Amino acid sequence: MAGDAAVARTGPVAAASLARLRRGAARTVFYILAVATAIMFMAPFFWTVSSSLKSVTEIFVFPPTMVPVIPQWGNYAEVWRRVPFATFTLNTVIITSLSLAGTLLTSSLVAYSFARFRYPGRDIFFLLTLSTLMLPYEVTLIPTYLLFNRIGWLDSFLPLIVPYWFGGNAFSIFLMRQFFLTIPRELDDAARIDGANFIRIFWNILMPLSGPALATLAVIGFINHWNDFLGPLIYLETRSKFTIALGLRYFQNAAALGGEPMDHLLMAASVTFTLPCIIIFFLAQRYFVQGIALSGVKG
Repeated sequence: MAGDAAVARTGPVAAASLARLRRGAARTVFYILAVATAIMFMAPFFWTVSSSLKSVTEIFVFPPTMVPVIPQWGNYAEVWRRVPFATFTLNTVIITSLSLAGTLLTSSLVAYSFARFRYPGRDIFFLLTLSTLMLPYEVTLIPTYLLFNRIGWLDSFLPLIVPYWFGGNAFSIFLMRQFFLTIPRELDDAARIDGANFIRIFWNILMPLSGPALATLAVIGFINHWNDFLGPLIYLETRSKFTIALGLRYFQNAAALGGEPMDHLLMAASVTFTLPCIIIFFLAQRYFVQGIALSGVKG
């Protein structure tokens, strides 16, 4: 009898141990896949950084070397000497910061209207706004180019900045609206009882609570504006007004135009160009993930 009881007790223990082993094995497989995926996605960036520290002859060596034999740190300084990289950087910072400020402010105002007010046609206007997400940028490129040409804005920063001060874009409006819907309306009612108007409710209550959503938009908007190539290519003509995205073309086209190959300098310029996006993302990573998660709670 005692032996049968011992066997009966060891049955659940063995089952629990087997379950823990299975969970441990599944977790191990998951971590291995996650690390392998991370390595796969980091490989191009590692190759870019490695190539930026090579000489131009070492880049074309076969089989290729993963790590430079003698790191050429001077490649980064050479980038700033070959082209007015400081001017390109300043232009990019101006365009990115002003466009981003317009996107955050005006898209929040439009989203506030869609989330808090009730008026005829509100849902139709919101659907029309979302439908613009299906329009590629190239579809509206010619009409907007003709418009900016008519009002004399070509070869200036205005076409790259002013449109974002009129509602931002559909994705920003959608994200902010979804986040505003997660904020209880009782806060608005309490503020109205205290005498606050709609603008004060928006600025003093909703906006301070929308830090994660605003951080998400800031990260996404910064990366989009910083990496924008087609817009500056279409609207800017004077070299002193070029952005970094256009400046990179100099190193890419130098060999094609009969000059010396500058692939090593192109890689160094690309790393310099990418570094601010990486820094911004890691600084706002916690708010970025939180904003994405909270914005999908309510529809």
